[in-house]
Amino acid sequence: MDGGAAISDPRSGPSKRFPGAAVDEILRDVVESYLREQRYEPAQCREVAKDIAEMVKARVKDLVIPRYKIVVVTHIGQLDEQSMQIGSRCLWDPVSDTFSSYVFKNTSLFAVANVYGVYFE
Repeated sequence: MDGGAAISDPRSGPSKRFPGAAVDEILRDVVESYLREQRYEPAQCREVAKDIAEMVKARVKDLVIPRYKIVVVTHIGQLDEQSMQIGSRCLWDPVSDTFSSYVFKNTSLFAVANVYGVYFE
């Protein structure tokens, strides 16, 4: 026995950084393809929001970012002279955890899509 010598952990942080630019592009591509011609209808937009979140998550997972947990949140609302504020809070490590966000508007609706990349040790 070596008397308690410290063993360094090679996983002291992510080996590959979260690709923010690639995730931003995925968000823009998916949200615009789903919503470009979409009119606001509550029931239909609820389903479209789920579909967008699932598609974004699948495409981000295809980037194969080791040890990151991916969370996707999508909001769709009617665009009609009102305001809305969306906030989120997370406990995370500002060195390794991050997010990407995309805001979309057409003549009938608005959408906000967020992807959170949380490093898991």
